[in-house]
Amino acid sequence: MTQPLGPVMLDLEGTTLSAEERALLGRPEVGGVILFARNVESADQVRSLCRAIRRERPELLLAIDQEGGRVQRLRDGVTRLPAMRRLGKDFAAHPEVTLRLCQDAGWLLGMEMAACGLDLSFAPVLDVDGGSSTVIGDRSFSDDPQAVAAMAGAFVKGLHEAGMVAVGKHFPGHGGVAADSHRELPVDDRPLAALREHDLVPFDRLASCLDGVMPAHVVYSAFDPRPAGFSPAWLGMLRETLGFKGVIFSDDLSMAGAASAGSPGERALAALAAGCDMLLVCNDRAAAREVLDACRERPPLPRLARLRYARARPDLDAIGALSRWRRVHARLEAMARD
Repeated sequence: MTQPLGPVMLDLEGTTLSAEERALLGRPEVGGVILFARNVESADQVRSLCRAIRRERPELLLAIDQEGGRVQRLRDGVTRLPAMRRLGKDFAAHPEVTLRLCQDAGWLLGMEMAACGLDLSFAPVLDVDGGSSTVIGDRSFSDDPQAVAAMAGAFVKGLHEAGMVAVGKHFPGHGGVAADSHRELPVDDRPLAALREHDLVPFDRLASCLDGVMPAHVVYSAFDPRPAGFSPAWLGMLRETLGFKGVIFSDDLSMAGAASAGSPGERALAALAAGCDMLLVCNDRAAAREVLDACRERPPLPRLARLRYARARPDLDAIGALSRWRRVHARLEAMARD
């Protein structure tokens, strides 16, 4: 009998499952696994690892960060994607061509990750580049919020065309702070009106077509003293004002930007209380165990299962898909080399 999905997404230590990890995956609080570069050697190896995970728990969500550019965990056996800023370079001069390219990139990413056995990539980045953030930078499509919304929307359309869900990050926008939330807790002191007119635009425009959203470990001090991922006010806005109906993923609870919420277990409960549906806890096995213990009484959420990879469009022509893959692969590889 298939177990329901719990609220915790774990990482792994290496390229194969250890006995300890097999036992952890059996815990009902676990709902998914995220792969990092240390878990990846090639597309074939990732496919084998995903099969091994599914033998333990067929229903688990299997995820990866595969944005393109410098955030691309899997490189051998798949297309080397350019950074999103490179995709958007010609948007002002050639918007229709650029939007088609963004849609093709989303489609190719979805098809390749699905072929490796994965359910989702945490993409696209909806952050608007404010010029000061090194952690975002060229991961952003543009410094223009309307352009980000348009290009990310095309990317989402491509992912959906491939049968894969889209997870937008980092709500309500990480591009306006210089600090890296992996290492410290950034504070963005701009007024809410400024955020609404700039950083929130892509999330507002795309809320109805996103399947998942990941909030930022950033404090927006003019609105709430808590980081967005621990803020019922921010996540309530996402649900009620923006009308988002999908899954809210916490960013990694082991990041320094999450430390203000307390111990790992306290962080988990605070994120769930704020409105997160699934918690990522990575690079700290002791913290992961504490989070699992803290989530013992949490009921499973049916909407998590909707993120499992379905399949590409049923009317997809195999020969046409291969021709498209070859064309898009060659174009994106060339852009990545530029």
